[in-house]
Formats: sequence, structure tokens, C-alpha cells
Amino acid sequence: MRGVAAACLGFAVLATAGEALAQGRAGAPATCSRDLFQNEGALRRQLTRLQAVATADQATQCRTWREHVGFLQSARAVFATCQSGAQREQNVGLMDTELAEYRVLLADRCGKR
Repeated sequence: MRGVAAACLGFAVLATAGEALAQGRAGAPATCSRDLFQNEGALRRQLTRLQAVATADQATQCRTWREHVGFLQSARAVFATCQSGAQREQNVGLMDTELAEYRVLLADRCGKR
């Protein structure tokens, strides 16, 4: 189930990431165009990683999910810094939702592992 949710999130963000490159925030760092482009590629890689561990042992899944939380935090920061308006609200909201879901998943299934 996580793989499907992650894929939906990923494709929703990827569908808007290209548009986002053209919709920069006033006063945003000069690196935003590059950062948003890299975010898109990193998101694709993350989706592949999550799909690859769908049937892995629990320790591998927990490690990958923890790493994914770190990625989501970084991706959220890029969207928050580099985007504006509805695009920013949508992508930051998606990252916040996914972060909350993965934190619950980690607490329920991984504990201190």
C-alpha cells in the first residue's frame, strides 16, 4: 500500500515540478531552478527505491523509510524556498502529508530499529 501512495504523491509532484521551474518565488535563491530540477530527479529515484523494498525484510524497509523521511524534509525545504502561490502550497502540503504518514509508519512498524 505504501508504494501506491508514494507513487501517487510522486506523480502529483512530478506533474507540477516542470511548471514550477518557471514559477519562481520573488527573492528566491538563484539556485532554485537547479534545485527544483534536482528535486524532480531525486523524487523519481526515491519512488524507485520505495518500490524496490516493498517486499524486502523489515530492517531494510525501516532503513529505507527513514532515509525517505530525510529526503522528504529536504524536498519540502526546496519547495518552500523556491516556489510561490498555489504551486508552493500544493507541494509543501504533499510533503507534509507524506512526512506525517511515514512518521506514523515508522513508529508503528519500526520502533527503535
